[in-house]
Amino acid sequence: MSSVTGVSLADETPGPHGRTPLTGDGAGTGRLGDRLFGGAAKGAGLLVIALVTLVGVFLLWQAIPAIANDKVSFLTSREWAVDDSNNLRFGIVELLWTTVTSSAIAMLIAVPVGVAVALFITQYAPSWLSRPAASVIDLLAAVPSIVYGIWGLRTFGPVFEPVQSFLRDKLGWFPLFSDAGISGGSTILFVGIVLAIMVLPIVTALSREVFAQTPLTHREGALALGATKWEMIRMSVLPFGKPGVISASMLGLGRALGETIAVTIILSTLPDGSKWTFSLLNGGETFASRIANNAAEFDTPQKAGAFIAAGLVLFILTFVVNAIARIVIERRKAFSE
Repeated sequence: MSSVTGVSLADETPGPHGRTPLTGDGAGTGRLGDRLFGGAAKGAGLLVIALVTLVGVFLLWQAIPAIANDKVSFLTSREWAVDDSNNLRFGIVELLWTTVTSSAIAMLIAVPVGVAVALFITQYAPSWLSRPAASVIDLLAAVPSIVYGIWGLRTFGPVFEPVQSFLRDKLGWFPLFSDAGISGGSTILFVGIVLAIMVLPIVTALSREVFAQTPLTHREGALALGATKWEMIRMSVLPFGKPGVISASMLGLGRALGETIAVTIILSTLPDGSKWTFSLLNGGETFASRIANNAAEFDTPQKAGAFIAAGLVLFILTFVVNAIARIVIERRKAFSE
């Protein structure tokens, strides 16, 4: 008897195909397949951490000597003169402003529109429309950035120019819309809108997947209690999908911060010594476009180190943004649980 011998029925009764049922928290950990899968998963995670760490170490190793020889303030100066290896003068304040501002404009446009489109596809659109729309969104996310850049410069730029002229004429007294003498669709504002169009499919596709996974019991329960369609979405779908929307937004922001080709094609660079303002109707360069425009000049370690230092700031900026997003998501999960 099991009560006499102290052996449980689970230990005595064979499972399917004569196998012993798995019991305990460590069940199945001794099997070869489980060990191989666990080791592969752990190795993949460690590999990603190692790669990111090595990239950071490389950037620091190359950037620190150049920053140490910088004759001006690296964080507050607008100068960028790196031709003389013995008199390096470079700062990132202008690059930082252009990068952050254009990316912020992109996210302010892309996130609300992307969430609205995702809600329409998952909650309002009939099945004959939602499936083709989802496929189109997924295809737009795969369009190369150079296509967006050429389209923005040749097609969308002339269409958007009257809007910029209106902003100059009516709101030119406000510093963010003051006339900086940049004609055509080559301003920070225009680049931000093109970046919004680029990241919109990413935000929409990921938000759609999250909203579609909202438990049916949550939605039906809200409707059964008398909630309207919008109240059900506000109380059930949006809270459930909030971590996913944040993750989608941060992924889109990462692309906007590091976008190179489209920004290089569209944004007007400012000549050395030209007046620079905080106007969104001004030109400039982002971290990525500055590095791309001068990649052929990496002929000395000191000169290359200056551009690598700019890349290091972009690396840190992206890392900090994603870390903040992860903290917000984790706090939201803890609150929900």
